[in-house]
Amino acid sequence: MPRRTRADMTEDTRARLIAVARLAFGTRGYARTSMDEFTAEAGLTRGALYHHFGDKQGLLAAVVEQIDAEMDARLQAISADAQEPWQGFRDRCRGYLAMAREAEYQRVVLQDARAVLGGAMPGAQLQCVASLRAIVDQLIVAGVVAPLDAQAVARLIHGSLTEASFWIAEGDDGDARLVQALAALELMLQGLRAPSRDEPAPTG
Repeated sequence: MPRRTRADMTEDTRARLIAVARLAFGTRGYARTSMDEFTAEAGLTRGALYHHFGDKQGLLAAVVEQIDAEMDARLQAISADAQEPWQGFRDRCRGYLAMAREAEYQRVVLQDARAVLGGAMPGAQLQCVASLRAIVDQLIVAGVVAPLDAQAVARLIHGSLTEASFWIAEGDDGDARLVQALAALELMLQGLRAPSRDEPAPTG
C-alpha cells in the first residue's frame, strides 16, 4: 500500500470535518451544533478544526462552498441537457428557484449562511454570474435575446433569482411562494426575448 502524503492526510481531515458539519448543519441547523460535536464525530481534535477552518463560521463557509459547487454543477447539467439554448436557460433559472425548497440548501445556504456569514459566498456568486453571462452571450449571438449588455443581464437575473430564493426560504408558505416566483420569472424572461421579424422593435 502506498504511503499517504501530508497533502492526502490534510485533505482527508478537511473532508471528514466538512462531511460531519454538513450533516449537522443540514439536519439541526448552525445554532444547534458545536465544534466539540464535530470533532468528536470526526475523531479529531479541536486543534484540527481551528487549523483548517479557523472557527465554526469558517467551517460553515466551507460547507456552503461545497454545496454551492454541487448546485452549480446541477444547473450546468440542466442547461446542457436541454434540446435548445433558450429552453436550457429558462430551465436553469427555474431550477435555481426550485432548489430553495430543498431542505439542506434552504437551511444551510439560504438561512444559516445568510444570518451568520451575511449571504452567499462571493466566489460562488461570481461563478454563477459568469455562467449566466456565457449563456446570455450565446443567446444574444443567436438572436434569441435582445442585443443587451450580457453582463448587465446576468447580474440582473442572478440578483433576482437570489432574492427570490431567500424569499421562498423564509416563509412557511414556501410552495406557494415558489409558484408565484416561477410565474414572475416567466414574465421577466420573456421580456429579454428579441422581437421576431414580424414584430416591431421596442422603443423607449
